Amino acid sequence: MSRISTFKRGGVHPAEGKISSHAAILDAPLLDRYVVPLAMHIGAPAKLLVQTGQTVLKGQRLAEPGGFVSSAIHSPTSGTVKEIATCLSVMGTQIPAVVIESDGNDTICNDLTPIEDWQNADPAVLKQRVADAGIVGMGGAAFPTHVKLSPPPEKKIDILIINGVECEPCLTADHRLMLESPEQIVKGILI
Repeated sequence: MSRISTFKRGGVHPAEGKISSHAAILDAPLLDRYVVPLAMHIGAPAKLLVQTGQTVLKGQRLAEPGGFVSSAIHSPTSGTVKEIATCLSVMGTQIPAVVIESDGNDTICNDLTPIEDWQNADPAVLKQRVADAGIVGMGGAAFPTHVKLSPPPEKKIDILIINGVECEPCLTADHRLMLESPEQIVKGILI
């Protein structure tokens, strides 16, 4: 049986500056060129799977996890791998990156088709899909989600906390997602 817990009021309450809270989510425009870092998560860097000159599709795997605490990285659009280069990481260091020139079509790769009968799927299959999709936490460490779903056998997961609180007073991404896509959020929770 589910139980909802609440927190006592307290702590710091900075003034909100949520100027975009009433604006609907928009699709970002398609860019001509993308630089995709191969280290967008905590843990081992991803291992490159593509080469210069190769044609890629949106969602196609560009790099595979480099270890258990690592994550797959996918192409943001369809196009051509123009070069394997480096880019500046959020930590200020140079890291490997894939430069993709968009073909303007945004053609989707079908490698990760939905698991239609997820209610009856083996949990290991669902966890592997999370890993294959490269899903990571949205916090600063971008911790691979499949690792979070892999506790030691003696440490069973018995509580699920759904955190819809923005970490900064001006952010509205979670707010808008909860307003615009509550059914998808609940479905993700159930999965």
